[in-house]
Amino acid sequence: MFSKDIGVDLGTATVLIHVRGQGIVLNEPSVVAIDQTTKQVVAVGEEARQMLGRTPGNIVAIRPLREGVIADFEVTEIMLRHFIRKTIGNSVMMRPRAIICVPAGITSVEQKAVRQAAEACGIKHVDLIEEPKAAAIGAGLNIFEPSGSMVVDIGGGTTDVAVLSLGDVVTSASLRIAGDKFDEAIVKYIKRVHNLLIGERTAEELKKELATVYPNSRTGEMDVRGRDMVSGLPKTVTVHAEEMREALQEPVEQIVAAAKSVLERTPPELAADIFDKGVVLTGGGALVDGLDKLMMDELQIPVHVAENPTHCVVLGTGIMLESPYYKKFRASAKPSGRPSGAAERM
Repeated sequence: MFSKDIGVDLGTATVLIHVRGQGIVLNEPSVVAIDQTTKQVVAVGEEARQMLGRTPGNIVAIRPLREGVIADFEVTEIMLRHFIRKTIGNSVMMRPRAIICVPAGITSVEQKAVRQAAEACGIKHVDLIEEPKAAAIGAGLNIFEPSGSMVVDIGGGTTDVAVLSLGDVVTSASLRIAGDKFDEAIVKYIKRVHNLLIGERTAEELKKELATVYPNSRTGEMDVRGRDMVSGLPKTVTVHAEEMREALQEPVEQIVAAAKSVLERTPPELAADIFDKGVVLTGGGALVDGLDKLMMDELQIPVHVAENPTHCVVLGTGIMLESPYYKKFRASAKPSGRPSGAAERM
């Protein structure tokens, strides 16, 4: 019986798994609910996400990955084991090989933690691939030709910016500012301007339904419920789209600055290729309204949102599993140390 090859996008907000020959078979939030009294797992994935901010004292909903890396090793192992069993079963004869995506700026210690967590779940061979490389492949870019391609992958915990050519990263930057920081910025803004405390789920809903980062790109308003900081009682306020632009200004400016920094360090010939092709935005953060327009204005080159930005990374692992380049990738992969083309940490 042959083992299955799987591709894993081990994201801060979401875990996606691609099984070779089957496509994407799992898309679940990276959340685990644990009973602190008995130390038993109560729920994993979407069921656990529903508990965020709503659990009794003895149950805690944990997001074991923070800023793109493992923050709680034991809980990450529990979560990954659950998802792998849900995906391919629990047979000892079906120990899979896996490509796991990691941020471009990952350290050797963080890389080792990912490998150990995967191997503890029964994966017999682990290859790591940088997220911007996988995202570029999943977005349909041919990064194996001698031509420059640029991708900005805005995930839940990290934003990776990379210029790729001949199958590898030429210049890149990684910063721990992405979807989670957008949510934090919204929480702080609502607290400062409206004296209202809201949770991260409410902030995420505001980001998806109302947020914009480009002037006059989106109009509308939304009623937001939370706790009044003065009275301590429940309260509802109306938030407008333009307020969201102000709330997100600081983290978005840092992402734009990282993209400019990468372009400034890109060799001239590759920069000319990027000017012709444009920049591709991937990851859930690419869906924030007006981000492509803002980056186009700031970078003075075309900027496009990928066709399926939230799935680009895991789709890239699936393409790698099916590709003859995978054998070459595995042959060149090192069992320890940083992935090739490791990025500058911003």
